[in-house]
Amino acid sequence: MSKRKVAYYFDTDVGSYTYGLGHPMKPHRIRVTHDLVAAYDMLPKMHVLRAKRASPEMLTAFHTDEYIHFLTRVTPETAEELTYHGTRFLVGDDNPAFEGLFEFCSISAGGSICAAQRIASGAADIAINWAGGLHHAKKREASGFCYVNDIVLGILELLRSYPRVLYIDIDCHHGDGVEEAFYTTDRVMTCSFHKFGEYFPGTGTQEDRGRGKGKGYAINVPLKDGITDESFQSVFEPVIAKILDVFQPSAVILQCGADSLSGDKLGCFNLTMNGHAHCVQFLRKQNIPLILLGGGGYTVKNVARTWTYETACALGIENDIDPNLPWNEYFEWFAPRYRLEVVGNNMDDVNMKDGSLDIVRVTALEQLQNLVHAPSVQMHDVPKESIGHHLGFMKDEEGWDELDERLAQHARYVYTLQETSSASSDTDGEESWDSDDSSSSQWRRQTNGRGRSSITSKPTSSAAGNGATNGNVSGNGNGNGNGTNGSRKRMSLMTNRYFDVPAHENGFGHFECGAPLGKNVKRRFFNYPERWDSDLNGGLATRDAFSPLAKTLDLAGLMERGGRDREVDTVDDDWDDNNSTMAVDS
Repeated sequence: MSKRKVAYYFDTDVGSYTYGLGHPMKPHRIRVTHDLVAAYDMLPKMHVLRAKRASPEMLTAFHTDEYIHFLTRVTPETAEELTYHGTRFLVGDDNPAFEGLFEFCSISAGGSICAAQRIASGAADIAINWAGGLHHAKKREASGFCYVNDIVLGILELLRSYPRVLYIDIDCHHGDGVEEAFYTTDRVMTCSFHKFGEYFPGTGTQEDRGRGKGKGYAINVPLKDGITDESFQSVFEPVIAKILDVFQPSAVILQCGADSLSGDKLGCFNLTMNGHAHCVQFLRKQNIPLILLGGGGYTVKNVARTWTYETACALGIENDIDPNLPWNEYFEWFAPRYRLEVVGNNMDDVNMKDGSLDIVRVTALEQLQNLVHAPSVQMHDVPKESIGHHLGFMKDEEGWDELDERLAQHARYVYTLQETSSASSDTDGEESWDSDDSSSSQWRRQTNGRGRSSITSKPTSSAAGNGATNGNVSGNGNGNGNGTNGSRKRMSLMTNRYFDVPAHENGFGHFECGAPLGKNVKRRFFNYPERWDSDLNGGLATRDAFSPLAKTLDLAGLMERGGRDREVDTVDDDWDDNNSTMAVDS
């Protein structure tokens, strides 16, 4: 096989975090995988990199400001207070608030963002981040062991350079967070192979195909228990080959969730290591820029074996490595066989027994047949630095002087922030789509025969082009959607059972310190001391001392003067005293 430039991202701290005693998610599996990769002497064959950890501002490219602000503050001691008794942000027992939570999220997201940047720059053909792949996280809420959706952040980075991105999910659970984020755009196609039917997160039917401009660009392949390598390959290859032919993606992200392996503690499939890795081998042969991410996987030794083997597949040396494991720090974990293998078991393949696999495959191919051609998008030169860096929102620790600090401070005071209430006011009979509604994790049709649900949608633009959006659904008697009795439904990944969460009277609009606000309240950017002045056009965020200045000067002029007024003689005395050390000579 031809050689590929492979970038491998690993942070030595990622294996030091724990979700808590007895929790099935073990971040330590990434450290075990890395040690096994090193034992096979693969590291010299790759560009081994430690990614820059994602800052809070970088995470708000998708997630809401309030949610990221919450993640930066929450600790096990303050979780009960900050989540308002488990009704916001971290709902249920799946997502505990553990020590170092935000640092863990920044490592995961930073790896995926840097992998996307390296692919977009052409410095690598394949990029690997086994700490990523947390596909359940929502825009303003954690879900299914996932707090920050690094996949969405990576895709948004790719969209700055590429017109179309394909996301493929082979985790046992539906990739609902990523599908939900790009449900209304044709620049991202999502394809998920997952278990469906009384199984977390309860979404992912073949009727969920996208909405608006993204109609047809969400492909779901719902499967049943016990699927084997042969069965999985018989549906994976034709569906992906058709997608590549119709959609013609510029880059591919493959989420290699290992809970679809045989013997997983929370999975119900019967894939071997070779069957799982066949997906990597198939995509590598397509010669398309590829990002490999981690995901689920709760039998640690099987996860480490599989991701190690898939790293070898990325390098094209899977046939050269010894199936007998070399000595490594965790050698005893792989008893009793000490081999690089995950074998199948004798569970029945329900997909073949009832003939449902053929129906699913034919349906998916018919849906793809209706897509006439690859969507086009108008591209332009990508700025070397983002507007956030240019305006000083993302300052570096070094190289700043007093003038830089002052310019950045004044830029933040006058920067116009978006309003959150416009989505429902200008629809004129159109269906509405509230991206911040509390019901975002149960927003699509549930086809379990117990009732119906109504779907409402409206696209919301993202910084990358076509939007990253969330959606909502109001249930109609099936017990899976939102009810009208003041509660909302959530499903647990560990138990696959629904539980009620009290709904707040005023919904889930943007709020400060937990006090729910009305729908017409302006958005407040986290971590900054601005306030909204209703007298200013456009809702400029200012301090009292700068309100007269902001009323008389336009944004361009103020930025040109570095935030200083040379025409208005009256300056607030308190501000002048407090900032005398920052004064800059004219």
